[in-house]
Amino acid sequence: MSEEKYVPKTKLAEWFDSRLPLLSLSHHLRSYPTPKNLNYWWTFGGILTFCLITQIVTGIILAMHYVAHTEHAFASIEHIMRDVNYGWLMRYVHSNGASMFFLAVYIHIFRGLYFGSYKAPREMIWIIGLAIYLLMMATAFMGYVLPWGQMSFWGATVITNLFSAIPLIGESVTNWLWGGFSVDNPTLNRFYSLHYLLPFLIFGLVILHIWSLHIPGNNNPVGIDVKKGSNETMPFHPYMVMKDLTALLAFLLLFFAFVFFLPDFLGHPDNYIPADPLITPAHIVPEWYLLPFYAILRAIPSKLGGVIFMFASIFVLAGLPWLDSSKVRSATFRPLYRKFFWVLVVTVVLLGYLGAKPPEGIYLILARIATAYYFIHFLILLPLLGRYEKTDPLPMSISDPVLDKPGVMDKFKEMAGKYEGENVGSFK
Repeated sequence: MSEEKYVPKTKLAEWFDSRLPLLSLSHHLRSYPTPKNLNYWWTFGGILTFCLITQIVTGIILAMHYVAHTEHAFASIEHIMRDVNYGWLMRYVHSNGASMFFLAVYIHIFRGLYFGSYKAPREMIWIIGLAIYLLMMATAFMGYVLPWGQMSFWGATVITNLFSAIPLIGESVTNWLWGGFSVDNPTLNRFYSLHYLLPFLIFGLVILHIWSLHIPGNNNPVGIDVKKGSNETMPFHPYMVMKDLTALLAFLLLFFAFVFFLPDFLGHPDNYIPADPLITPAHIVPEWYLLPFYAILRAIPSKLGGVIFMFASIFVLAGLPWLDSSKVRSATFRPLYRKFFWVLVVTVVLLGYLGAKPPEGIYLILARIATAYYFIHFLILLPLLGRYEKTDPLPMSISDPVLDKPGVMDKFKEMAGKYEGENVGSFK
């Protein structure tokens, strides 16, 4: 099915659209041809857009009452919670919204890994998505510092100190981040300013991400290109819109379960204690969504090596379109890759668990093993699998995997015959 061209129905609409083609863009988004076999794993793009808008709106409201000063930041959070009308709701939606945002983005990333959405011609979509992910991590880290509790202060101290390991420029970069010679009021002001700015930059990249998606079109679970102008696509509205809304409502059930019943479950108790530079918490840990990278950082004996491997664990994903040399996109037709994919999922979850544990004993050994496998998966296994894996035969079209199932075609023909008989009878 091809996309219909927008034709203005009134003179006013024609005049407006000729000068600012918003109506044409809106029509394009609604009638955009979408592969008809997209499943619910493809709804997380819409969920992520909702999460971003929610974070921006609640963040702007919270910024009206927050005071970016070391002597007042913690108290201003308490003021928001106790004195501002529905301030508690805004804060819990914002803080838990960050966790829901990362939960959705991890599902989105692993869906891309499973179905090969990073392969040609979608390399730029993947790279822009990784840029969004990096900015999300920076924004979330800076936002975690703003409450100025114990974990905020010491988390900022530990993470910013990592830059001092960079040869020659490390100390200058660290002092620039601090705005001085330690984490203090200038640091809080800088982080607050950047935390407010970066979401709008993310929003711009999201628009670019969607734009770049509309050039090659959607990938799909089968991983083969749809035929343009065929019956393999359907308009985005209302079909995919309704599917996205259904998934969003299910996601909101989980979201608001945390907001209303477990608002502090994903936080750290020490962050409800005002920051004290003289008392170090027993265990300094970031938020759960950064724990896998924190585990990789601590698994390397060298400070500089830990920083290099931590950043490499993210940047290696940018090379996936070229590291994975297989001509087949979807893991549905890659039996060996499918097994290694689930090993990778377990490895990342294990790294997240180990990141919350002290770096000693069995925890440290397991973290090093998991870190080694993480890099082996991308740098060794993927290139080898692309060369030697025997893949299953690909279907001729995206409809074949459904129609080839036993009994489906017989049932389809039976229904078609019944429908034709009823129409003939009514005509007579």
